[in-house]
Amino acid sequence: MRRIDELFAIERKMNGKKPGERCALRQERTKPLTDALEAWLREQREKLSSKSDTAKVIDYTLKRWRAFTRFLDDGRLCMSNNAAERAVRGIAVGRKNWTFCGSDSGGHRAAAMFTLIETCKLNHVDVRSWLADVLARIADHPASKIAELLP
Repeated sequence: MRRIDELFAIERKMNGKKPGERCALRQERTKPLTDALEAWLREQREKLSSKSDTAKVIDYTLKRWRAFTRFLDDGRLCMSNNAAERAVRGIAVGRKNWTFCGSDSGGHRAAAMFTLIETCKLNHVDVRSWLADVLARIADHPASKIAELLP
């Protein structure tokens, strides 16, 4: 946990920096820590039985190491998926209600709407105003220019 906390501490210091700066700082500060973490995990794994719960967690992590460390090479990526988790929390809370979308196509439409709503939020667009505007204009809007209506 200490090692992971160190990684998050570095990330907190980078908040607000441009992607290029974040990438450079990650290469300088974070990459040595992730390399050391990987070596430590491999060392610890050798000491454990395959049936151990800890071994299973370490195996899971090491099998996905490339995905876990992808953020090191791209300053646009977050180290964690916490923002995405927060974005879908409302959907997860109401998931029992979503089983009543009426059909698979209704579920696809609901997913599209949730995506547009979360896109509004991420781009600091007032969801209600955007939706009212789009609904008022969409009937007469050319299908070839539908991207103009996106938040």
